[in-house]
Amino acid sequence: MGAMDLVKNHYIKEILARGVREDGRGMFDFRNMKIVPGVIDHAEGSAQVDLGNTRVLAGVKMQVDEPMPDTPNQGNQIMSAELLPLAHAEYETGPPSPEAIELARVVDRGIRAANCIDLEGLFLEEGKVWSVFADIYVLNYDGNLFDASTLAVMAALMNARVPDYKDGKADYTNKATPLKINSVVASTTFCKLDRSLLLDPDMHEEGAADCRITITTDGEGVRAMQKGMSGSLSTSEIEKLVDLSFDKYREVKKKLEESSRRRD
Repeated sequence: MGAMDLVKNHYIKEILARGVREDGRGMFDFRNMKIVPGVIDHAEGSAQVDLGNTRVLAGVKMQVDEPMPDTPNQGNQIMSAELLPLAHAEYETGPPSPEAIELARVVDRGIRAANCIDLEGLFLEEGKVWSVFADIYVLNYDGNLFDASTLAVMAALMNARVPDYKDGKADYTNKATPLKINSVVASTTFCKLDRSLLLDPDMHEEGAADCRITITTDGEGVRAMQKGMSGSLSTSEIEKLVDLSFDKYREVKKKLEESSRRRD
């Protein structure tokens, strides 16, 4: 970490101790959130999400595949993430980085645990099911990729249309049936900096943070939780953040539903 980074981190923590964030937000406010569904014509579903200056694109593709041996009557859900070099100076081309793998796993875990995709409805015939591929592309990084990516994938799934299936083949020229979604999830990522807790950290706040926690809920219960960095959270702090995640879920779900209606 360079000298300028240390100065920036000290400044961030100093103003947070006074209850002030650099961009003027409240401690538990999201940055401006923009969801644009249907941005990739050749995908079965897609969405671009801007969370402040963080920009993520998600695309959904479907193909006829074999089921997993342990779930012969269910379709498959596959998630991947790519941190594009244009998004940040530290991102490079090549095999998926540990950060990209973690991002895909955190998003996948929340959506899978909440049974968002009706996997049983993706069964076609013996030995054939739909595989749903959700790909995350980070176009610009300015903090909090977890929430932006979960939001983008969820919006892309809600936007997805299933190709017709005839005579053992997919007809990609006819995609009229919406992908069945059982539930909607949203994640909320919080950071702790010294004694300050805050939602939706930007890049500088993430850089100064002692620890990070991402809580994914479907409004009924916590479906996934991921902690990062070496700092710790008390039991009372975790309980507070879980309660806040349910409050913020309603806000995010409303945004998702509004964007879905505009597309339809």
